[in-house]
Amino acid sequence: MPSIKERISGDMKAAMKSGDKASLGAIRMLHAAIRKKEIDDRIDLDDAGAIKIITSLVKQRQDSIEQFTAGNRMDLVEKETAEMKLLQAYLPAQMSQDELVKIIDASIQEADAKTQKDMGKLMKVLMPKVSGKADGKLVNQLVRERLPAA
Repeated sequence: MPSIKERISGDMKAAMKSGDKASLGAIRMLHAAIRKKEIDDRIDLDDAGAIKIITSLVKQRQDSIEQFTAGNRMDLVEKETAEMKLLQAYLPAQMSQDELVKIIDASIQEADAKTQKDMGKLMKVLMPKVSGKADGKLVNQLVRERLPAA
């Protein structure tokens, strides 16, 4: 299976050949964000690093969609939604809430977390397991529901 960066390059070539300007613009933006990170940090990003960048770009799109909806700019909402869907295609499949709850419960046992004061310790154990596969806000919400207040 090709790496995420290889998939992006292939998709960029396909979008150029087909003349799909909207997809091409979004793919170029993604490619540029990955290259910028590689150049800034002088590293060659692996799939995990690319997933972090894609996740942050998806979050930016979600924030923009909220702002544009509040400003009644439906043309921009549609554009951002299309870009967000294209970006999400490069992310691994998201975990279901049931799977997430099982992993959280196992991590609570592993980290020996008793109250919300132990949340930092729990998140250190939990986040590597779910990074890129679950939304951070949802993980945080489920953890808070599972741990009693201090």
